[in-house]
Amino acid sequence: MHPEETIVLFNDDAAAHVSVTGTELTRWRIGETDLLWRSDPAIWERTSPLLFPVVGWCAGQSIKVAGMDYPMPVHGFAASQLFDVEQYDAQSVTLLLRDNEATRLYYPFAFSLRVQYTLSARQIAVALVVVNEDRGKIYYACGLHPGFALPFAGGVPEDYAITFDHHEQPHVPVIAPGGLFARKRRPVPLFGTSLAVNHDLFTQEALCFLHAKSKWISVGRVDHGHIRMDVENFPHLAIWSVPGAPFVSLEAWTGFGDPEGFSGELSQKPGMIALRPGSEGRASAVFTYSGG
Repeated sequence: MHPEETIVLFNDDAAAHVSVTGTELTRWRIGETDLLWRSDPAIWERTSPLLFPVVGWCAGQSIKVAGMDYPMPVHGFAASQLFDVEQYDAQSVTLLLRDNEATRLYYPFAFSLRVQYTLSARQIAVALVVVNEDRGKIYYACGLHPGFALPFAGGVPEDYAITFDHHEQPHVPVIAPGGLFARKRRPVPLFGTSLAVNHDLFTQEALCFLHAKSKWISVGRVDHGHIRMDVENFPHLAIWSVPGAPFVSLEAWTGFGDPEGFSGELSQKPGMIALRPGSEGRASAVFTYSGG
């Protein structure tokens, strides 16, 4: 276990701070440019939380396993757990969470979750590995939720746009009360592969592109710089912010929130990954900054 609460990585003029609580990336700086939102409890108290073992809201804020109900916070419990540091050098860190007495109050499975950050001059990569340490199948989802500070490339937030690498459907699920996914969909103002950032974009909650075609998504200004997120084994993408706040979150998910009316077992929850005993699941993302 590293004695410090925050691990600091360096590479050239880039630096990254990773909290051992929740493995949250709390700062990513290149030169004098801070790229991540800095936590503000009055607006959003997180910066880049890790989502595990569910993504989004569960119906009744609980899951059901073998007929028993377990409480489950939005996006799971990993963001509040203290991780052990397995490996640490100037440019990378690997952190480990194993099931324990606290996690089993929410999730009655034996597992290990490793999160590795690797910093290079213009990129930071994050890899997640979940291993089933149980005697039977386990079911999980995971995700990344980084908030990027606007305007990181100058101008004002309204100068920024979000770009996909493929044409996505110009409508997304309506988020119903309690964070559940409604069957109804609503239009989004996609212009080709581009979505302008404006005050009205997030008034109806997150924009969730389930089963997205895109393998990367970016936010930035034309010819002024952007941050691009390339994903692997994350089939769902989402965009979220607090209306009027100076940040936008590009999210990558393996699962998503419960649909309205869902009351089944965790194994029946849409988007969950099933792992056999001893097997592992992997997902990763690379964030790249192109700018001054």
